[in-house]
Amino acid sequence: MNVSFRDTIAVRKGEELNEEILQKFIRENIVEAPIGDLEIEQFGAGHSNLTYLLRIGEWEAVLRRPPHGPVAKKAHDMEREYTILSNLHPLFPTAPKPYIFSNDHSFVGSPFFIMERRKGILLDKEFPLHLHYDKELGRKISEHMVDKLVELHQVDYTKTELLNISRPNGFMERQVAGWIKRYEHAKTDKISGVEELTTWLLKNIPVSPKPTVIHYDYKLNNAMFSEDFDRITGLFDWEMTTIGDPLADVGVALSYWVEDGDSEELKNALFRSITVKEGFFTREEFLEDYANKSGRDISNIHFYLTFSYFKMAVIAQQIYFRYFNAQTSDERFSNMNQAVENLMQYAFYYSRGVLPW
Repeated sequence: MNVSFRDTIAVRKGEELNEEILQKFIRENIVEAPIGDLEIEQFGAGHSNLTYLLRIGEWEAVLRRPPHGPVAKKAHDMEREYTILSNLHPLFPTAPKPYIFSNDHSFVGSPFFIMERRKGILLDKEFPLHLHYDKELGRKISEHMVDKLVELHQVDYTKTELLNISRPNGFMERQVAGWIKRYEHAKTDKISGVEELTTWLLKNIPVSPKPTVIHYDYKLNNAMFSEDFDRITGLFDWEMTTIGDPLADVGVALSYWVEDGDSEELKNALFRSITVKEGFFTREEFLEDYANKSGRDISNIHFYLTFSYFKMAVIAQQIYFRYFNAQTSDERFSNMNQAVENLMQYAFYYSRGVLPW
């Protein structure tokens, strides 16, 4: 295995899979898998879908399934994500190859799919201690992230079946209305100013550029890099992917891109990303590089940033709602309501229309 550090953990209590049943399923359905004993570990990062490493000898694959307990309507759709990967992988090889989808709950207790395992370096809260970092590397990684986003937005989706599960016309109107509705359904604490913010979003939706494939959860810890950082070897978590407004994708990417000068409230609302290190692009540099390489007009980016922070706040609220209602006992989610409020404050800030650069 040529990963540079261990990215899996022992399976968390209550999230175990039945090895015997799953091994039988793999043997009968995945021709690439050898005969042998199945080992299962879990990828510990992430707050959404449950992701497992499957290993039989030298063969490895990844299984994804929804979290336990009730989930938001239309969220965690395994069949949809499998369909996305099946269509994208031939045109955009950075997306992993999917092997099989199953809607039979008898195997893991829910729908699930299995895809190939990609190997490389994952970057999250800390830069791996055994690797040398300098500001030139930070810039190199930043450029890769912009380039890969531009490349994704150039994929000819008309050669795929993605239009069968997407509706690009009226995309932003549906997104804004839909995420407002999701917030109302998951609301717990009262946050001052949210009603004014949602009214602003509904009244200020810009005219979208030509639609593209969008990842819609594009961030550094969803990317995997080669050992020499010369390329991105994998891009993960495609469940939100659709055909839509590419600037909505840029807004999401920017909202995840934490800077050293950001407030502690924002850093705590998201995560301590290595993008705070010297050399990494600022959000302004990321945006300018994207605009130059894509040729797209970014004059309305403040709207997309406002919406992206609001959308992230809603996702955090949905997670906290599950904890608040004892649908999960994961203590990582106990203070998620504070993250919701912090993200809402950033949405308020960008809705004023003045960018900080």
